Amino acid sequence: MTPEARVEVAPLGTTLPVRPPVSMAMPMGDMIPYVTDTPDITIPANLLPADGRFGSGPSKVRPEAVAALAGAASRYLGTSHRQQTVKSVVGSLRSGLRDLFSLPGDYEVMLGNGGTTCFWDAATFGLIETKSQHLSFGEFSSKFAKAAADAPHLSDPDIVTSEAGTHPDAVARDDVDLYALTHNETSTGVMMPVTRPAGAAPPDQGGGLVAVDATSGAGGLRVDPSQFDVYYFAPQKCFGSDGGLWVALLSPAAQERIARIGASGRWVPAFLDLAIALDNSKLDQTYNTPALATLFLFDDQVRWMNEQGGMAFSTGRCDRSAELLYSWAEASSFATPFVTRPADRSRVVGTIDFDPSIDATVVAKVLRANGIVDTEPYRKLGRNQLRIAMFPTIDPEDVAALCGCINHVVGALG
Repeated sequence: MTPEARVEVAPLGTTLPVRPPVSMAMPMGDMIPYVTDTPDITIPANLLPADGRFGSGPSKVRPEAVAALAGAASRYLGTSHRQQTVKSVVGSLRSGLRDLFSLPGDYEVMLGNGGTTCFWDAATFGLIETKSQHLSFGEFSSKFAKAAADAPHLSDPDIVTSEAGTHPDAVARDDVDLYALTHNETSTGVMMPVTRPAGAAPPDQGGGLVAVDATSGAGGLRVDPSQFDVYYFAPQKCFGSDGGLWVALLSPAAQERIARIGASGRWVPAFLDLAIALDNSKLDQTYNTPALATLFLFDDQVRWMNEQGGMAFSTGRCDRSAELLYSWAEASSFATPFVTRPADRSRVVGTIDFDPSIDATVVAKVLRANGIVDTEPYRKLGRNQLRIAMFPTIDPEDVAALCGCINHVVGALG
């Protein structure tokens, strides 16, 4: 795609023009919150994507999933999570994830409430025995490192860092019992391959577990289960649901570690006790009451992925979207991929730098005023760029249309 290309797609609907600010708070729903300093630029309807949601989390939820939830509401929402109505959804979700990731028969699917941030705390209690190693190359990969560093019962972690836009590699250490990797750094748009550290002994021979934060990568990036012991994520990214839940795919070595620490006498708050979470998961339930809508939407998305062809389908859609986005940026006279090494460019979250003469913040505001939302960069990265999600739910043709819309806005800004 050339930088001047305008992709013809189905209209998003009626495009609301930029209007003067109003004194009262606008209601949620179809109305768009207008910003006082947004240029009055209307993107032609024939350029707009069919769906204008490109947020990196919470992400686009498929309308079909919302309709399915509404259809099941009277018999599902407001029911006990200890009864079969809800347990069957949890069971379907666990089975669907096992199929999607082609897990070996001795791996387990564990889930609990609280999201990835909660899982980091749980891991400091229930997965790290003494010392961990963390690859820190963005906002989110650094947070698990901090959680481990703050835990008074653990040794200081080994932290391997690299500059934003790159990723480091794990280094085998005899005193490390858990290697913490990040499949996709959501803040910077960097992905890394999931592999066991070169030269590290396998866990069954005294080596460290490999634990992978896959919050924004799971379901959109390929992964080999033999290369991880814990692959954990949340449903508000590739799985088109809401937050507040975590899932971890566990190897036999990880299950053994959880059981051993659980029996060691180490004090663990029940909410963060992975042994309790694993026991409950095997019963197709969570220790605490879950958000039933989140579970339903999560399961619906996994069913959709599997029915469409499984991981080959979902990663293929992300690959196509990434190809469109990065090809457009490389051909553009004003935009360029932030991640310089093509192999490190995320297939699920793209970060695109803009020429200093163009204010990406203004571009994002104009896009938002035209119904194309959540393209703003990660706030702490502090770059003149847009961040664009390319999760499986997002149609690659909508990514192509977005590129055309950006061209139109930049051209109108002069």
